[in-house]
Amino acid sequence: MTLLLIAHGSRDPRHAATVTALRTAVAARRPGTQVDLAFLDFNAPRVPRALERLAASGVREVVALPLLLTHAFHAKADLPSVLHRATARLPGLTVRQAPVLGPSPLLTAALERRLAEAGLHPGDRPRTGVVLASAGSSDPEAIAVIAAIAREWRHTGWCAVRPAFASAVPRTEDAVRVLRARGIRHIAVAPYVLAPGRLPDRIVQGARAAGVDVLADVLGPAPEVVSLVWRRYDAAVRQGELAPAVAR
Repeated sequence: MTLLLIAHGSRDPRHAATVTALRTAVAARRPGTQVDLAFLDFNAPRVPRALERLAASGVREVVALPLLLTHAFHAKADLPSVLHRATARLPGLTVRQAPVLGPSPLLTAALERRLAEAGLHPGDRPRTGVVLASAGSSDPEAIAVIAAIAREWRHTGWCAVRPAFASAVPRTEDAVRVLRARGIRHIAVAPYVLAPGRLPDRIVQGARAAGVDVLADVLGPAPEVVSLVWRRYDAAVRQGELAPAVAR
């Protein structure tokens, strides 16, 4: 069964380069499974074109896996609509939409990997406050999920963890300043995003404007993200139930 990774897309070329690197890492983990990449917007191939190519090549079953960290508009409405319209024109193709990546302990592990790569050491945890910086969403459910991740992560040894957003409040710089006001002198920002782009750049700019001590990289093709992709794929295959909006 072919795995089709579906990224949001961006005008920023770093976005496509990063998710392409993730696709390469995912494919390398299981050489026997075909792994393709498509985009909802901005980049090529778009999802309908990718599905057309797969159908033309003889593929009959696809797991469409959104490279999204929260179950917000793109996963709830946008992608199912795109898949429904595309498969309506491809009656020989069956598509299963897998769940989004987050939340997952594997993503928390990937965040910690990026923080360690940025210079944090295990002994730094008790004196370090972390800002969990997400792109943000107009969906209150997605915002609540980020806040819940921050609360759970706090219990792993950090002296504080606060959520922040690039397109909602609190912003990254505000969260950093709140931690400073609480007397926390060592602060790290962990971007909860897969790839660079306009909103991730806001996180970086806010972190630097607030004088953050440690700024981690995006999650990108972290090994934990690769493992999570395959975990979501396997669950979709085992479930065997096709979403009515995309089953043909």
